[in-house]
Amino acid sequence: MSKSIQQTRAKSSNSTASKPGLVVANFGAKLVVEDCDGVLHRCAGRRKLGTLVCGDRVRWQGGDHQDCAVVEMEARQSELARPDKNGRKKTIAANIDQFLIMASPGAEFSTGLIDRYLITAETLGIQPLIIFNKVDLLEKDQLAEFKQQLAPYEKIGYPVILTSSKTAHGIDALMPFLSNKTSIIVGKSGVGKSSLINLILPDAEARVGEISQATGKGTHTTTTARLYHLPGNKGEVIDSPGIREFGLWQITPPQVAEGFREFRDYAEQCRFRDCLHRKEPGCAVAAAVKHGDISAQRYASYQRVLVSLEETRN
Repeated sequence: MSKSIQQTRAKSSNSTASKPGLVVANFGAKLVVEDCDGVLHRCAGRRKLGTLVCGDRVRWQGGDHQDCAVVEMEARQSELARPDKNGRKKTIAANIDQFLIMASPGAEFSTGLIDRYLITAETLGIQPLIIFNKVDLLEKDQLAEFKQQLAPYEKIGYPVILTSSKTAHGIDALMPFLSNKTSIIVGKSGVGKSSLINLILPDAEARVGEISQATGKGTHTTTTARLYHLPGNKGEVIDSPGIREFGLWQITPPQVAEGFREFRDYAEQCRFRDCLHRKEPGCAVAAAVKHGDISAQRYASYQRVLVSLEETRN
């Protein structure tokens, strides 16, 4: 039984009209809800509850897969959301403890995308971890170049783990970070998220098959977030659909600045309290960049995020 369902059952043990459950996937009109025994049920959600997502703790009613209904949703402790193509809020997953920000070499690699996920993690107070996958594809000098680009993150305290889903390199270092947490793997399509899931979770393919059977949907392409349990139910991992770019949902320029953790100590020394660290006189953050105390790579990324916010609002 998952930790999440145990918590839900404990909070609602006085209710006999409904049963606790955990949303493990959302396929539009149909939800896949896991009960306390790990059995999956196809359920409909009530309109008044809004859109339910992977990781939501709920209560549901019904006796078989054809007529189950989610009747209540517990308050979310956290949620990962981004704007959809129309600028409206699109929630991807809920009740997350940790972001696993995944990148790989080639066209998929983007420090800007990593930075956007880090801003979201810092804003929500969720622990981030950076995974650089497919290192087996790199020659020694190529790997050194990517390590140089990832070094600024390690310098400011973000764990960075180099992995290979093909050779299992780095998996032993990764597993302790997953223990007793609900983690979501995020990143562009093609970075190897599903391959990593299959490596760390031996029953992942069977789980996908169970979800497919419950919904009648395909088993291979990740078009919606899906939740998996670690062996022994010592944590959960959510595999999210790959995206080209991650937009920040309703975030302000001061929140962007706060999302760059290495700015904070220097920001207190800026001449102006509302300094956005652009071209303001007496900016201690800009001075720290000039002196090499803050990564120029990260500072340039920060400037690009601010520009993208302005373009979105105009």
